[in-house]
Amino acid sequence: MVDRWDEGDTAVLRRAGGAPRLVRVVAGAQTVGDEGVIDLAGEVGAPVGRSVLWSGTTYSLVRPSLSDLFATVRRGAQIVTPKDAVQLLYLAGVGPGTEVAEAGSGSGALTIALAFAVGATGHVTSYDRRADFLAAARANVERAGLAPRVTFRERDVAADGLDVEGVGSVVLDLAEPWAVVAPAHAALRVGGYVATYTPTYNQLERTVRALRTEGFEEVRAVELLERGLHVGEGGTRPEFEMLGHTGFLAAGRNGGRR
Repeated sequence: MVDRWDEGDTAVLRRAGGAPRLVRVVAGAQTVGDEGVIDLAGEVGAPVGRSVLWSGTTYSLVRPSLSDLFATVRRGAQIVTPKDAVQLLYLAGVGPGTEVAEAGSGSGALTIALAFAVGATGHVTSYDRRADFLAAARANVERAGLAPRVTFRERDVAADGLDVEGVGSVVLDLAEPWAVVAPAHAALRVGGYVATYTPTYNQLERTVRALRTEGFEEVRAVELLERGLHVGEGGTRPEFEMLGHTGFLAAGRNGGRR
């Protein structure tokens, strides 16, 4: 079956060596960043992957990957890096059909990763206590074409807890995630996971202590360091710079006991 564009689909303009640009497959002029306008009326119903001429340059019009969506996030709050976001998905057991609770929303980069991973049959409930962060996250999720998969709620989860139950995953990107470990346990189904992101050792220690105290099983903590490689015939070597410490990740599983 040929993959074709439906009107309103989110797409990405790509060219070798260029930054991806998110667009909608709709009739009529639309603004692309601050670079000009484009009209994709001719692509509605057309096969995905055709070449598009815009501003004198040829692009391919394809469905966005997770890396495209991360690259086009409009940042406000500091975002979780792709290396950490993907590991959080793994640690939290997020996949197609998963019901996820996330706190806090920030700029929405991690929300996008979660919504991308749960697919059309899953859902993400994303909490933040700041209205401005929620607005920024909502705008980024809408630009990514994933708004139907996400519900945003303004709520201080450290004070008021999570107002969902039976979810498969809870992901916490908060200054004090240990304050939400007990509510996370209450919100999770048996067998579900909580995963957390913290930048300092002290935060990690308090978080892991709370996970153990609340009876989480399979508790683990990891840090990912990313080093690129310069590949050349007979001259392959590590890059001189690397993406070192960004944050510590911790996770545990609800085994049904407390």
